[in-house]
Amino acid sequence: MAESLIVVCPHCHAPNRLPAERLGDGAVCGKCKSPMFRGEPLELDASSFDQHVGRSGIPVLVDFWAPWCGPCRSMAPAFAAAARQLEPGIRLAKLNTEEEQQLAARFNIRSIPTLALFKDGREVARQAGAMDMAGILRWVRSHT
Repeated sequence: MAESLIVVCPHCHAPNRLPAERLGDGAVCGKCKSPMFRGEPLELDASSFDQHVGRSGIPVLVDFWAPWCGPCRSMAPAFAAAARQLEPGIRLAKLNTEEEQQLAARFNIRSIPTLALFKDGREVARQAGAMDMAGILRWVRSHT
């Protein structure tokens, strides 16, 4: 029997069960019929964070950032490019620490940008500081 994974829709945040071997086949959400993968980072907030990180059967890489942070803004294009390379095997998401201060405190975010990689709802790796796309890819692949 083929393995299936729970993947949370980036649009309506509904959990969907997808066959692991078919993640890259243009899957659409069973609830809202939107594409499950967009090749771009997903913007998370407090209400969607636990849904995506806690329920996802694929790893989720979260960029903790803030709009006033120069290194965060300079890393944003590299993070977006990494999303195009890593999806559908890994979901990339961004969390604005200025708007979601309680969530940033919950994860003890002390400097930004900080990348945190989650598997099965648990943080498995963390890296502070801006990186280029090659650095992001190398770091993520070393932890997955």
